[in-house]
Amino acid sequence: MAEIIAMPKLGFDMAEGTLVRWVVGEGEAIEKGQVLAEIETDKATVEVESSAAGVVYRHLVKAGDIVPVGTPIAVIAAPGEKVEDIPAVAGGGEAQPSAAQTEQPAEQPIPASQETAAILEDDGRTKASPLARRMAQEYGINLKQVQGSGPGGRVVKRDIEKALKTAPVAAAPEIETPPAPIAAPTTLPLPAVVPAAAAEDQRVAVDKLRAIIGRRMVESKTQIPHFYLTSEVDMAAVMELRKQFNSQLPEEQKLSVNDFIIKAAALALRQYPNLNASLQENEIIRHAHRNIGVAVALENGLMTIVCKDADYKSLGLISQEVKEMVARARAGKVRPEDIEGSTFSISNLGMFEVEHFVAIINPPEAAILAVGSVKEVPVVENGVVKAGLRMKMTLSADHRITDGAEAARFMQALKNYLEKPALILL
Repeated sequence: MAEIIAMPKLGFDMAEGTLVRWVVGEGEAIEKGQVLAEIETDKATVEVESSAAGVVYRHLVKAGDIVPVGTPIAVIAAPGEKVEDIPAVAGGGEAQPSAAQTEQPAEQPIPASQETAAILEDDGRTKASPLARRMAQEYGINLKQVQGSGPGGRVVKRDIEKALKTAPVAAAPEIETPPAPIAAPTTLPLPAVVPAAAAEDQRVAVDKLRAIIGRRMVESKTQIPHFYLTSEVDMAAVMELRKQFNSQLPEEQKLSVNDFIIKAAALALRQYPNLNASLQENEIIRHAHRNIGVAVALENGLMTIVCKDADYKSLGLISQEVKEMVARARAGKVRPEDIEGSTFSISNLGMFEVEHFVAIINPPEAAILAVGSVKEVPVVENGVVKAGLRMKMTLSADHRITDGAEAARFMQALKNYLEKPALILL
């Protein structure tokens, strides 16, 4: 029986996606779980897998189309099967313009369902796909001077690539330096500081990822009553255990400090489910799974990849999964399951030698943990000053769901796991 593949919803605020390319063509065989297409969201380019095996009977949209979430994009059928009831979006084999492609009159208000789009195309700017905008910004291409070949004259990736091949190389401007002023006889002559004649303020358009981050963080800080708790952890035992493990592991399998923190946080969340929760109207949803979101720095913003059921996974498996997901995120090839379903997040800036910071809660989660670097500092034990390894971590929590005492006990449990890492291995 034929199965319809729809545009997936990747994140609670995703409204639409751009179909970048079809990986499997019409009439070609496909296995369940095989990559069918690549779509671009506000956050990344994601590979969409087929939920059925068979033959790609028909593509319902074209490469470059912007497609609302839940809209059918393809039909998968059994070999030799004739499909009579093709979704109306197919239009007899030709893809129809999506709602996002239909221009609205200037006086017509934008529906609330479209408020999640970070960049609207009816504001007078040149129509362009998110990828084309990003490339144009990176290479300094003026979109208004590019002829679009996409649907409705939309500028797409191939148009930017063509513009790059034909763009003339601008000559470097000549900078005229005025003569240095004559110093007073009684003072030491100083060289004149002359600003570059061609220097101008740079205006950079806010891309979709940065706009989405900005909007969500404003919502979080204005709608969620944050409170913060900071603890200092003795990391000597973790660092020694990590050293022992890594001495026996190949380079690609070596453990990071963050792997220990992910596991420890997931175990502590078992004891304090209100920190692994979300608020929906008048109900607190305590999630049954400890899915740890890990913030990943990208060139134009942040993305959260998700290590699911981290409390049941070994340190080695956590390390492997996180490395693979981070690599896909930075290559712009994340999978839907890489970024869905986080219940608690960790933001670690220790690798940048940041000692302490506070993070903003990632809605609809109840808390996020900000982790600083492990530092060698003087500590006092039994009246004796000696060197110790310490790390600061700060919890940001939603006061509607939890309170200071409960969050403090969670931090104590997390600290206990990190200071006695043998408990993590049980």
